[in-house]
Amino acid sequence: MTLAGDADAARDLLQQCALQSLASANPPRSEQAVRPWLFRILRNLWIDQHRRDLVRREEAQPALAEQERWHYDDRLIAELTVQKGLARIDPMHREIIRLVDLFGFRYAEVADILDIPLGTVMSRLSRARLALLDAIGGNVRSLESARRRLP
Repeated sequence: MTLAGDADAARDLLQQCALQSLASANPPRSEQAVRPWLFRILRNLWIDQHRRDLVRREEAQPALAEQERWHYDDRLIAELTVQKGLARIDPMHREIIRLVDLFGFRYAEVADILDIPLGTVMSRLSRARLALLDAIGGNVRSLESARRRLP
């Protein structure tokens, strides 16, 4: 759902992943290796679809009004702030944060998914978290000043 953006696209992506994994002549043998392997297939399918969509048309942006219905729920505000921060950082940083912090993959699994060394995962994650904090910093300051102006 996080990759696809909506439920229908997520279902289509999952179905494509299932078809491709079932057709594989070389599935992983260990149970621990299956989850990263499936996610790698899913990610690659999503990247292919995203590239095709970019060629066909420019991505439509979600309505800002819909994103900004907060009702002053601190948890919702925090979630929206992180989402906006993620949207503002480099896609490589966004991907590593999603894999580790949102999807819950271990560093070794992320290294396997992205086909990079374990140390690279750790350094990218560190830089990505700093970039996210920097992106969120502006949102937090503007939220604080907006709250001060409320009656």
